[in-house]
Amino acid sequence: MKKMIEAGLLFLILSLSVNADILSVHCPVGCPSNPADNDLVFSHLYALSNNPETKFADWVAYEVDVLNFGNTPGRKWKADPLLDKDKTLEPSDYSKVSSISSDRGHQAPLASFAGSRYWSELNYLSNITPQNKYLNQGAWKNLEDAVREAVGFRDSLFVITGSIYSAQQTSLPKADEPHIVPSAYFKIIHNKKGESASFIMNQATDRNADYCSMKKSLSEIQSKVNFTLPSLTNNQSIASRIGC
Repeated sequence: MKKMIEAGLLFLILSLSVNADILSVHCPVGCPSNPADNDLVFSHLYALSNNPETKFADWVAYEVDVLNFGNTPGRKWKADPLLDKDKTLEPSDYSKVSSISSDRGHQAPLASFAGSRYWSELNYLSNITPQNKYLNQGAWKNLEDAVREAVGFRDSLFVITGSIYSAQQTSLPKADEPHIVPSAYFKIIHNKKGESASFIMNQATDRNADYCSMKKSLSEIQSKVNFTLPSLTNNQSIASRIGC
């Protein structure tokens, strides 16, 4: 009987750990869920869920705080030291990224953390995907800039961004690990009240596209990913705050 009780308690503990909320300063209203085979990584500046099959983050969560702003310190790409080598890419895998018209696209942007002592963590390849250069240098960057312009001292915004896989994309030509390049990305901007504005941007987005035209509902994003988003509410005040 004692062994049966102990086994039951162990099952209960394991069940609670699987279904428990993920709590972090990087996503104070709640982080997205972490798929069963993914590695959940907490850096000093962001949290991410790394997908070992695609080799990219399913989602990345971070705070945009003026205290982290500064002059861009540069880029020195590194494999994430917290992840096993077979679960992430290495700098050499990106050596011909420009040949597929892509950049090394930050999910949590370096420019939002350039003043932090931990800025180098933004260049870990777990925080990078091959992102079409017109998207990366256009609407994606413009939205990130708008979020930075919208925050103030003790008035931060929080962002959850991630990958969508709805169409096959060209792989990195020099990567020696199997991987799957995202076909689109989502970005959710929210405050501590859970008020939010959300967007979906395809890899083929025109460089001059207006990010506001890509505003979507949270339910549409949820329908395109295999993890559960936190309970947020689309709110026009957040959209207006970032220029939409």
